Amino acid sequence: MPRISTLTVAYPITTNKLTAPAAQPYPAAATPCTSTCPGVYVEAIGMVTASKFDLPQGTLDLLILRVVALGPIHGYAIAQRIQQISRNALQVQQGSLYPALHRLQYKKFLAAKWAESETGRDAKFYELTAKGRAQLKSETESWARLTELVALILQNPEGELS
Repeated sequence: MPRISTLTVAYPITTNKLTAPAAQPYPAAATPCTSTCPGVYVEAIGMVTASKFDLPQGTLDLLILRVVALGPIHGYAIAQRIQQISRNALQVQQGSLYPALHRLQYKKFLAAKWAESETGRDAKFYELTAKGRAQLKSETESWARLTELVALILQNPEGELS
């Protein structure tokens, strides 16, 4: 399904009314936003077809647990590792990754401690807890069973649509 990759407001809104400063020239790519109020301009980057896969809901936690099971790792490296293992098909955005890490830490599946990263900066390193190891095992088994059942349904010749 096509999606809008970026939509940015060309100029900040300075009052409660949706207006843009009239004295400044608008960029050539800016077009009026007709769905709201006159005077608000947006820069539309365009429509793109996703060449990457979106993660089905609930799988990000499993992927994070699997990557962290390999050893202590910081958030940015988790995202890079998922992208690398998936051959660039999966890209985890920070807006999804860090809330998931906090959620897993809250559930006691991950433990975290601050340490120096390979770049010399302080970073939060995550490790799997015993509870996290059990969760990873359980979720991996559930995922394997689910994919087996979905494959069975998709490959069933009796289920062919005419």
